[in-house]
Amino acid sequence: MARGLIGSPEPVATSGAEANTPLPRHPALLLARRRLAQAPIVLLIVITGAFLLLEAAPGDAVDAYLAGLGGDAGLVAELRRRWGLDRSGPTRFLLYLAGLATGDLGWSVSFGRPVLAVIVERLPITLVLAGAATLLAFALGTGLGLLAGARPGGPLDRLLSATALLLNAVPTFWLGLLLVLVFAVRLRWLPSAGIETIGAGHTGLARLLDIARHLVLPTLTLGLVYAALYLRLLRAGMVEAWRSDYVRAARAKGIPRRRLVLRHVARNALLPVVTMLGLQSATLVGGSVVVESVFAVPGLGRLAAEAVTQRDVPLLLGIVIVSAVLVVLVNLVIDLLYARLDPRVELAARTP
Repeated sequence: MARGLIGSPEPVATSGAEANTPLPRHPALLLARRRLAQAPIVLLIVITGAFLLLEAAPGDAVDAYLAGLGGDAGLVAELRRRWGLDRSGPTRFLLYLAGLATGDLGWSVSFGRPVLAVIVERLPITLVLAGAATLLAFALGTGLGLLAGARPGGPLDRLLSATALLLNAVPTFWLGLLLVLVFAVRLRWLPSAGIETIGAGHTGLARLLDIARHLVLPTLTLGLVYAALYLRLLRAGMVEAWRSDYVRAARAKGIPRRRLVLRHVARNALLPVVTMLGLQSATLVGGSVVVESVFAVPGLGRLAAEAVTQRDVPLLLGIVIVSAVLVVLVNLVIDLLYARLDPRVELAARTP
């Protein structure tokens, strides 16, 4: 018993079911295991909700396909039979779940290809765009928020706070069009749309650089809006931290201001920013729909807009599922990072 209390690998003797449950060696692993165990339930709820919403919407893929072509009743019935739309909603849902269990996301009626193949083709572009925008927003927002919160009420704080408020009030599409007008039309520094120069024939490094140039403006559009939010969150957290007792005690001990800001004020104020970083992963597709449409970027967001127009239910469900999986994974990483920043989270992870 005593050896167990001082850190021996032997478990502490307990009674009942607790005796058969070993203590976790690393609380972060237990936290990750809990989140992954909840993931199937979350995905099932998301899939069910998305299917019910799409079923409630008027029309279907046949109506969208024949909207500009017309067709007799025989053609409509044949298309519905071919695409499986002649079955009842519950039957189609159960068949979809059965196929999903084998990794089959269905068949896209608008592209005439498997849904998984269409999504895999578009997903990397959205991941690169969203990843670059997130890194830019987090680095720029936390950096400027640190400067603003270091001396609350100062001239720099007022300037940065006003700028962040202005960026939060600007619609994303308007900011994107403004950046196109300035950097693509007037200055001609960057391309205005697309993912790469058509007909240029670039390969290797030259193609990567060309794609990077095309992604600069979309990345700035998404990144600047989110950076303004991170700036305001960090600045507000630092203002509150300056008034706390532990910061006052640290100042009374004569700790240098730079160390006080970085070690005592900014670290605790960073926790809400990390939380918001995880929450905004849910807007990965929703936020990219507008940006990808403005800049004609063939990513997952624009694909979702096309699927809505064509009433392509299997493709829409596939996009929702992939987006939900990405959100679950990103939030898992955020939870682990949060536990690293706040020891109280690790302590809570030990509690069953």
